[in-house]
Amino acid sequence: MTTLTTPPKTASLEARYCQEFPRSAKLFAEGRQIFPNGVTHDGRYMQPFPVYIDRAEGVRKYDLEGHTFIDYWMGHGSLILGHSHPAVVEAVQKQVERGTHLGSCHAEEMEWGRWVQRLIPSAERLRFVNSGTEATLMALRISRIVTGRRKVLKFAGHFHGWHDLLIPAADGPYDTGTYATPGVTEAVLGDLLVVPPNDISAVEQAIAEHNPACLIVEGNGGHWGAVPMRAEFLRSLRDLTKKTGVIFIMDEVITGFRLSPGGAQAEFGVVPDMTSMAKILAGGLPGGCLAGRADLLNALEFDNPHGKKMKHPGTYNGNPLSAVAGSACLEIVATGEPCRIANEMAKKLRGGLNALFAEKQVNWIAYGDYSACNILPEYDGPRSDRDDFIPYDNRLEKLDRKFDPVLSRAFRQAQLLSGIDLFGGWRCMLSGVHTAADIDQTVAAFDSALDLLRADGKVV
Repeated sequence: MTTLTTPPKTASLEARYCQEFPRSAKLFAEGRQIFPNGVTHDGRYMQPFPVYIDRAEGVRKYDLEGHTFIDYWMGHGSLILGHSHPAVVEAVQKQVERGTHLGSCHAEEMEWGRWVQRLIPSAERLRFVNSGTEATLMALRISRIVTGRRKVLKFAGHFHGWHDLLIPAADGPYDTGTYATPGVTEAVLGDLLVVPPNDISAVEQAIAEHNPACLIVEGNGGHWGAVPMRAEFLRSLRDLTKKTGVIFIMDEVITGFRLSPGGAQAEFGVVPDMTSMAKILAGGLPGGCLAGRADLLNALEFDNPHGKKMKHPGTYNGNPLSAVAGSACLEIVATGEPCRIANEMAKKLRGGLNALFAEKQVNWIAYGDYSACNILPEYDGPRSDRDDFIPYDNRLEKLDRKFDPVLSRAFRQAQLLSGIDLFGGWRCMLSGVHTAADIDQTVAAFDSALDLLRADGKVV
């Protein structure tokens, strides 16, 4: 847990934060001269400055001042085995000595591909890429080549990477009727169909009216289950797309190897036509993959029955460092233990936080599925002791929204002062190396953070 110095009792929360992390403040000032907003990922930006991490191991991160944080970013969801897992470290160290970029085919990429085929039901054939964004981009292009159609169907609130056709409607507000996105042309937007999540009639109508090439969906609901999708709805999508000839793409960039070793599709018994993957796939290193039916993936072959080949270069495709890290990780994931532990610890965290919120009489609630824990502040709805309870009847505009920016800023500061680091400020991604003791310590840290917020007048 973070060891804090003792600031004046009258100091504001932000003053305490600035006093505690002066080296990070200095680095951020330097970073503003190099990067827009001083950061290399929008999600890492915070005010007055982010904390700079020096090293990490297991579930803990250590900053430049020597503070310790229990981590719930887990490498943006890629570290199901925690930071610097010995098996992954050893595999990468050995490969570095043999070559970091061979510019050739190699046995390690084949072993990596075999692990994907063993675990993912839809993976008849696959092609490695460098990120989840590239994987979904490839999925759309293949769908158009195979079907000869242009339009793509997605759900509001589902994030599939930041390329032009799928970034619109990834974030709210969702009630504007338009999804204009800076830098994305009207012509591109004309090929995108957006429907509300969990509404099968809206999907049926969009397919009937527009005959899209494909439908893409996050494995367990938008923004990794912030607005959950249940197995029954996903099965309905699978049945509908089969009947109408629409290619069904399941985006398992986060859920792949996390909900279960075989991802959401294995957990729910829903086999899509194609699956996009990244994050856990590469054991925490850069890497992505598109897998699916052989008759679809053969659009990448030079001589294929579609009569058109999808061009696909990529300097780092199947990079040997990512390959050995991915294989080492997936071999452990295949036992089922990392997923089981992560899911179990997330359930314990959700229960512990809801008990704390009730005890401290704050209008917050924790909810989520599998290894996710979402924190919803400013909550005025009913509560339940059931772990599968979804607040606000799973309404998109209530669950996937921007919170009070003043509160969000203060809570990020309070959590870091209390020794925890939440993904995006309000979400937790659990791993297979979080323990019951870590969860107890986290609940205690939340208790401390809430006290800091109350003292600063941010919660009542």
